[in-house]
Amino acid sequence: MTNTISILGSTGSIGRQTLEVAEQMGLQVAALTAHSSVDRMEAQVRQFRPRLAVMTDEAAAKELAIRLADTNTKVLGGFDALCEAATAPEADTVVTAVVGMVGLKPTLAAIEEKKRIALANKETLVCAGELVMDAADANGAEIIPVDSEHSAIFQCVQGCADRREIKRLILTCSGGPFYGMGYDEVGKMTRADALKHPNWAMGPKITVDSATLMNKGLEVIEAMRLYRLPLEQVSVVIHRQSIIHSLVEYHDGAVMAQLGTPDMRLPIRYAMTYPNRGYSPAEPLDLLKCPPLTFAEPDRGVFSCLRMAEEAATEGGTACAILNGANEEAVGLFLADKIGFHDIARLVAKARAEVPVVQSPSLEEILAADAAAREAVLR
Repeated sequence: MTNTISILGSTGSIGRQTLEVAEQMGLQVAALTAHSSVDRMEAQVRQFRPRLAVMTDEAAAKELAIRLADTNTKVLGGFDALCEAATAPEADTVVTAVVGMVGLKPTLAAIEEKKRIALANKETLVCAGELVMDAADANGAEIIPVDSEHSAIFQCVQGCADRREIKRLILTCSGGPFYGMGYDEVGKMTRADALKHPNWAMGPKITVDSATLMNKGLEVIEAMRLYRLPLEQVSVVIHRQSIIHSLVEYHDGAVMAQLGTPDMRLPIRYAMTYPNRGYSPAEPLDLLKCPPLTFAEPDRGVFSCLRMAEEAATEGGTACAILNGANEEAVGLFLADKIGFHDIARLVAKARAEVPVVQSPSLEEILAADAAAREAVLR
């Protein structure tokens, strides 16, 4: 059970919802971090009074320090300060809600301090899953997934006496805003079109990843790392309604599913209260008001990012770091209206072809692969 939290990425969608849950549960807040959203961070600090606030943008940190001069909150700037927030001694749980590879080093730092990791930063496990899971095992640190799909799987395996009883993990996928469209039609879609997710309100990067199905590909890799399973035991099914958040199939034929409304506060709360379940004021799922639940196979021809993620997962080594780094850079270009929708997959494929894969990589080799992939996208 959590008493005090640090939130890496407190001004984003997951971070804001975590603070809602913290307020409802009466949790203390030790540290908050953000990139450059000074107004929102100032408001959060004045409400929750953390000991530490970090802005990774140095100019934003200086402005925040001036604004908070009348408080007792210490303000730090720069990416290195994320590790200080992640290792705040009074925090028993660290919520990693930052986007991208920036979450890797502070997550490892928190693991070394034996913190509970409420993991909403999937890139950490995608790029360095073996290192992270080995470090968690060595330090006795809990990793509780916050992504709705991985939280669902985590909940479904609680009654599993032996993980070898698992036959298959089934990740559900909304299909994004372009589900059912042909390749040519999808290629005409704009930034504004891609940001219209049918079910979830999320940040722009993850929303675009949901449109390309790269998000689901990253979740496949994350599931493989969390549960140490091969790709053959992790599958994806389109479920447009986002009511069933994922399923676990067992060798005896039983299939366990976790259902709920598309509300991220449920998995966030569970990461705080595990192994218990706390009261939630959110409206529960009403089965009598649910639409019919449908399922379909993803179209890996139109949405090749899912296929490339599965291929990288099979290849292993730094292949996933290359995939992720290239995707982050390409999505950034798309959000800046510098490339078209299909160019995201094209640039990821380019980086995958150009950057050599290193097997059994060190942390330094993973970071180097990430940097090389980004460079390949930009040149």
